[in-house]
Formats: sequence, C-alpha cells, structure tokens
Amino acid sequence: MESCGTDDDKWDFKRVDEKIQSEIEQSTVLVLPLAVVVEIGNHIAQAKNNYDVAQKFAEIMTKAADETSPWAAFSKQVKLWEKDELKKLADQFPQWASQKTSMGDASIVFLGQYYKQEGFCVEFLTADKGLKAQEPPPPPQLTRRSNRKRN
Repeated sequence: MESCGTDDDKWDFKRVDEKIQSEIEQSTVLVLPLAVVVEIGNHIAQAKNNYDVAQKFAEIMTKAADETSPWAAFSKQVKLWEKDELKKLADQFPQWASQKTSMGDASIVFLGQYYKQEGFCVEFLTADKGLKAQEPPPPPQLTRRSNRKRN
C-alpha cells in the first residue's frame, strides 16, 4: 500500500519517515512488536517485486534483535509470551475480542502497557484509530510550585 488511514489522517512513506526521524532526533526508543513483524512479513510476502522491501525489513528486524539504537531489545518482549504473562493476555483477550480487537492488536496494547509500567511514555505509530485509542495515556505533567509566599 502506498498509504493508509482516513482522508483526515493519511499516512504515507514520507509522513512515517519524518515521524520516525523526528523521534530518533529526540532519542526516542523504538519498539518493534512481534505482531508487527508477523503482519508486515505477511504483507511483504504477498507484494510483487518484494525482495528489496523484504531486505530492508530484515535489516530493521536485525537491528531490533541486536538492540541497535534507536531500537529497543526485541528480547524484552519474550517475557510477555511466557506462561504467566500469556495467561494475563488470555484473561484480557475476551474483553478485547468483544470490542473487535484482534489478537495482534491486543498483544500490541499489552506490550504498550508493559512499557508504560516500565516508566516509558508510549505512542503507537498507527493509522488504526481503534488501536490508537487503546494507547496508554501519557504520564501526568508535573506542576511546578513557587516557593514564594502569597500575600
């Protein structure tokens, strides 16, 4: 696909690339969810003349596996697929499914919750409004108090 999203929120390569470059300049850590690896891999495999795109995506996967900046360690996600965490995901999934949230999106939300609990501000880079709506809220802004006494 050349673009995705609604007419009022269209995403194309240029917009995505500018967003990622802006985040890299701000020292943002990027996370490549396992569900995204699977879904993008499926789309690339079905595309025509896909070798170059597949090669570029493989490079991103390798950088995530090696925790090459700006990518977070892919291995951190492994713990979310271990027995106890998988049971937590399973417990939450019926509610998500009743709201038409796929397992892939549910696992992304679950991963976002994990990083939020680790103290990160989490943003889902997606044109999917349903998934975007499940993004963990940003931490509350700290307010500064003046030490001056009021008269």
